[in-house]
Amino acid sequence: MTHFSDSRFHTLNLSKTVALPKKFTFPFYYEPHPLCIEAAKDLQTYLESQTDFLHNFGLDPEMEGLVIGKMFGVMVVKNEKGDLGYLAAFSGKLSDNNYLAGFVPPIYNTLNTDGFYKKGEAELNAFNRQIETLEAATELKEAQDALSENKKLAEAEIEAFKTLMKAEKKKRNKRRDEAKPVLSDDAFQEFFNELKEQSIGYQLRLKYLKFEWEQKIKEVEEALNCLLKPITDLKNKRASQSSDLQKRIHEQYQFLNAEGATKDLLDIFKDTNSPIPPAGSGECAAPKLFQYAYENDFKPIAMAEFWWGASPKSEVRKHKQFYPSCRSKCEPILGHMMQGLQVDENPIEQGISYEADLEIVYEDDYLLLVNKPHEFLSVPGKTFSESVLTKMKAYLPKAKGPLLVHRLDMSTSGLLLVAKNERIHKHLQKQFIERTVKKRYVALLDGELKTKSGQVDLPLRVDLDNRPQQLVCYEYGKPAVTNFEVQAIENGKTRIHFYPITGRTHQLRVHAAHSKGLKTPIVGDDLYGVKTNRLHLHAEQLTFVHPITKEELTIICEAPF
Repeated sequence: MTHFSDSRFHTLNLSKTVALPKKFTFPFYYEPHPLCIEAAKDLQTYLESQTDFLHNFGLDPEMEGLVIGKMFGVMVVKNEKGDLGYLAAFSGKLSDNNYLAGFVPPIYNTLNTDGFYKKGEAELNAFNRQIETLEAATELKEAQDALSENKKLAEAEIEAFKTLMKAEKKKRNKRRDEAKPVLSDDAFQEFFNELKEQSIGYQLRLKYLKFEWEQKIKEVEEALNCLLKPITDLKNKRASQSSDLQKRIHEQYQFLNAEGATKDLLDIFKDTNSPIPPAGSGECAAPKLFQYAYENDFKPIAMAEFWWGASPKSEVRKHKQFYPSCRSKCEPILGHMMQGLQVDENPIEQGISYEADLEIVYEDDYLLLVNKPHEFLSVPGKTFSESVLTKMKAYLPKAKGPLLVHRLDMSTSGLLLVAKNERIHKHLQKQFIERTVKKRYVALLDGELKTKSGQVDLPLRVDLDNRPQQLVCYEYGKPAVTNFEVQAIENGKTRIHFYPITGRTHQLRVHAAHSKGLKTPIVGDDLYGVKTNRLHLHAEQLTFVHPITKEELTIICEAPF
């Protein structure tokens, strides 16, 4: 398929009957419905062979231009006749266009040359050019240099005079000490007053010197400010106009919901943690799909989004893989747009109950090690209280202190160290802080790793658009280092040991999946890979010094996979 249908409603040609979902997709955590998988395959077939537009996704090494991978979305819908089909959308712009045949349109077209946004943008650019011209003027540079030079000269001359004053004071003190034994009291008092007058004279000369330089610098500053004022005025006008333009833009993004109610971006975000909508809000694929469906009386059935192209440098994005909608921009918008739809429950908020007692791998009078089940919280979450900590409090009702010495990600299983009193907790936590505790994780990677051993060093920070996911960030990220050893390769999977030097959130998961790491996600990783029955990552071994016996203990809990 080299050309996409001009119709934005694409018929789904199914080889077999597929049951419709009972509820619409929860877009922030889902497994794609078979209908969405079929729709995505159809769209991907088009993208692989299309000749409608040029865009460098990073898939063709011979293509020139900036590499930009894209998130695409498909929404399975029913039209008024009851026919099943799908809508397609892309996030942001594609090939510098908002409108492409077969794809739903944007909520608001910022590329419209006759629209207020482009005109406002042109005015802002004109301000920028004026400011750049004034800031590059020779007169401004000369005035700035003159101010800097005068300040240096003033500082040097004043410091030199202060040095002279100290030397003269030293001479006066010497003369005073020499004169006192040989002069009468009256003669010495007269001589002392003379020295005092000299000291006052130097103080006055310093005061006048400072005043002279202050006046001279003030004149130079006034000349500089005359040159800076038009720049400041232009910047203030630019800021005011930019703010007005941004407000008008936010008002143009009008979002429908299933009940027919409309809200703009300012209304949607006013009660969130960031009342000013993040840049790019409303430009993602999901809002575009909902808006077009509502405007054209299509009934939303299910939705999925997938990545197409090379991964960005910071994120983990795999070609053709499905991903949830972004949270910072889309969660408030879709929260409004899905009102009136029956939507799947958020599986994360459901939590996983673990009725059985937790497995105690080792225990003595001072501490114990428990085997945390996968998909079970270490500590209570915002919406689900059951956790290892709550179970340990029930198991150790007389224990005092924080109990848990460290934590594991919810999806990770394995050893957690528990202290039975505050003193033991403090000793053990100190070992973690000083990184003397040796940790070994076992994981199954979704692919064959050629490197047998090595180290991954990629700094990490939270993805502000998609918490709790992590990004590789060399500017703001915290150091994250992992050593690894391949244990075996079977059936296209790699069994590996990880030895984390640091303990960042999702460290092993990102280091495994990232293009600058091992490029091979952990089996079952629902954030950085492909979801399966579980995340195949297990904290298998801990080595630490017992706070009381001072013996080095190595505790092993074999992985269940």
